[in-house]
Amino acid sequence: MPAEQAAPRMPVPVPAAKAFRIYAEYPAEWVPPGHTFIKDPASIIIEPRAGGRFYEHSADGTEAIRGTVMEWAPPARLALTWRIGPGWQPIDDDEHASVIVVEFSPAGPDATEVTLTYAHLERHGEDVAAMIRAAISTLWPRQRSGKVRRGSDAARR
Repeated sequence: MPAEQAAPRMPVPVPAAKAFRIYAEYPAEWVPPGHTFIKDPASIIIEPRAGGRFYEHSADGTEAIRGTVMEWAPPARLALTWRIGPGWQPIDDDEHASVIVVEFSPAGPDATEVTLTYAHLERHGEDVAAMIRAAISTLWPRQRSGKVRRGSDAARR
């Protein structure tokens, strides 16, 4: 099995700096419904620095850690660990987490290509890695157009 799996490049109609900001400041816009650790989280937050947390926050104050910011390099690149286990349940450490690398490549003055690469899926174990590979290949194509629209709406806020 490959150690990495890249999703197709997704064009977005904004400059790279804005695409990075939308992705980093509005993760609730791109995390698929039903793939949160907290049912209906009040917010999903990426702390803007290497070593920062990627987490969900509920209305009652409960937090669930999704991962850690491994690389923070606006406007070009962001890398996060993804602490997912069997049944889409959270795990407690980054040693068994994969890494999501998001790259923002300028594709013109008002356009960017966004590429997500899922690295180290083997850290989850083969059953969970297979579940993730299947989700990547089925979820990404269906959600691309909706994410671009929602991201553009978020950028106007």
